[in-house]
Amino acid sequence: MMSRIFCRLVLLAASLVALGGVAPAMAQGVVKAQYGDWQMSCDTPPGASFEQCAIIQNVTAEDQPNVGLSVIVLKTADQKARLLRVLAPLGVLLPNGLGLNIDGTDMGRVAFVRCLPNGCVAEVVMDDALLKQLSTGKSAIFVVFKTPEEGIGIPVSLKGFADGFKQLP
Repeated sequence: MMSRIFCRLVLLAASLVALGGVAPAMAQGVVKAQYGDWQMSCDTPPGASFEQCAIIQNVTAEDQPNVGLSVIVLKTADQKARLLRVLAPLGVLLPNGLGLNIDGTDMGRVAFVRCLPNGCVAEVVMDDALLKQLSTGKSAIFVVFKTPEEGIGIPVSLKGFADGFKQLP
């Protein structure tokens, strides 16, 4: 069931990218609130008795507007894990993974876990240290690779992240 919820949130995020960030109420989810540069989107999966929410930010590379990411943060239904999922465009170099830098500090790389029709997904379980850095930081740079030598840094504002994350059910 978590994968179904995830797929719906990824599709919602991809729809928001296609709409240029405009987020009307949609059958696949509803934008409930705005926290700085983050939107809280919620959806009730078929057969579920509860609503699943995530905070989402859709961004594009400053110098390559055709390269965009959807950054999705959510708590699992059992409240035992906090997940950071990033949907990168098709065509990224998968073996190099996804890099992350927060306020000038290199946080390392994480592997892509699967590709969907609209992009490839990298996922990490956020520990307390990463959550604190995201909550207190000013900006993050996610790095995708087109070739082993060519990384594309995509800036993500952390303005509103802490407030949005605190409001996640």
